Amino acid sequence: MNKRVIIGVLVAVVLVGLTVMKLLSNKEKAQEKIYIHDVEAAVLVDATAPQMHTFENSFSYLGTFEPVKQNTVSSDASGKIIRLMVEEGDRIGAGKVYAKVDDEMLQLQLQNAEIALEGQKNDDARYSNLAKENAVAGIQVEKTKLGLRSAEVQKKQIQKQIRSTSIAAPFSGIVTKKLVELGSVIGPGTPLIEITDISSLKLTVNVPERDILKFKLGQTVEVKADIYGTKSFSGKVTNVSVQADKSHNFKVQITVKNAQQELMAGMYGSVSLTNSKSVTALSIPRKALVGSSKNPQVYVIKNGVAVLTSFNAGTSDGEFIEVISGISKTDRIVIKGQVNLQDKTKVKTNK
Repeated sequence: MNKRVIIGVLVAVVLVGLTVMKLLSNKEKAQEKIYIHDVEAAVLVDATAPQMHTFENSFSYLGTFEPVKQNTVSSDASGKIIRLMVEEGDRIGAGKVYAKVDDEMLQLQLQNAEIALEGQKNDDARYSNLAKENAVAGIQVEKTKLGLRSAEVQKKQIQKQIRSTSIAAPFSGIVTKKLVELGSVIGPGTPLIEITDISSLKLTVNVPERDILKFKLGQTVEVKADIYGTKSFSGKVTNVSVQADKSHNFKVQITVKNAQQELMAGMYGSVSLTNSKSVTALSIPRKALVGSSKNPQVYVIKNGVAVLTSFNAGTSDGEFIEVISGISKTDRIVIKGQVNLQDKTKVKTNK
């Protein structure tokens, strides 16, 4: 009997062992099929060195379209939002009420103020009649009139608070952010929505010192958006900076009417001017550009690592961007494969 028990135990142990070995084997095979990205592996990119490029007599300067009007609208009232009539993406007109705060307590306070005001008016009339008959002291009449004025002011204050519970848009635009929900309890200064007006857009460009005198306030210029290719829009110079930055670039702002709303805030744009002579300068291919035109950046390869580097841009002709500073002619610039890169990613270049 003992031998049978021992044999049974041994068989069970063997079966368990075989099962464990099979499971381990299956796990190893599954792991072999799973692709694990090697974060240390170098990313294959194309690179080139900056070069001297001649910009012909038609120059353009890069920028990003921004709304002329954009504002986060806050509340003057406090309480619970009982109506909210907008969603993100809705168009809203100037003066349109889009939110209502519970004003029940304020309405009761107004009724109380009106009762107090009525009492003050009765007292004023009574004491005025008594004063004509010299039946009351003049100081009492004066106090009554001051009390009447105070009651009137208190009523106006409550009425203003009630009006502030109906929250209206300060200007026409599109709701680009909704920051509260129905039922939210808010206080004075609580941000409610962001309104963006793109009926006009502003394009801010950095202009090198040598070109700044080409721009005058009120000047009409040709503006293009990258997304529309060669299609141009009419713009007007509305601001020329009177002070340069450390790189001797001046900010110039061009306002573009956008009645058809073909342009959108955040799009890349450029302003073009014609000059009497060409300019030859250190440049990089425009396709190397990453980031925004406000803060142009490229990946510079240093010791097999792509380093995200900011630089100051000047003139552009669509294919090349002039380098004012931040990049030297000995640098290697990534022109293809940037989508797979982060700052300080290991890279290798195509031969």
